[in-house]
Order: sequence, then structure tokens, then C-alpha cells
Amino acid sequence: MSDRFLVEFERRAVGVAVRVAGGFRFFASDPDFHMLEGSVFPRVRSLMGQVTRAGRARQRRRRTLSPQPA
Repeated sequence: MSDRFLVEFERRAVGVAVRVAGGFRFFASDPDFHMLEGSVFPRVRSLMGQVTRAGRARQRRRRTLSPQPA
């Protein structure tokens, strides 16, 4: 596996993961994923799980905030 790789959510680049001591550090390129910035995850699977949860939460917030048809 590479020492760094692109992280995507729904085929959209949202950041980069870099191998560090203890796992993978996430660097966000999308403001919606900034809350994960600098976090270290022990495995790629845990990183992708958090990215997926953050992305789904963002989708729910946007649906809630969007105006509903009358």
C-alpha cells in the first residue's frame, strides 16, 4: 500500500490520508470534512467509516436546511 492516498466520498475527493506512526492521518480538502482534519486512524477501514459518517451527516443537514416545496 502507498504511503498516501486520495480519500473520496461518493466519487468526490474530500481529502488525503498519509501513513504515519500508528495509522493514517487525514487531511481534508473539502470544508465539509474539516472536523476530521489531522485525525489519526489505526486502519484505513476506520478512516473510511468516519468519512462515510461525516458525509452522510452533511447530506442530512443539507436536506433539513433546504426549503421544502409548498
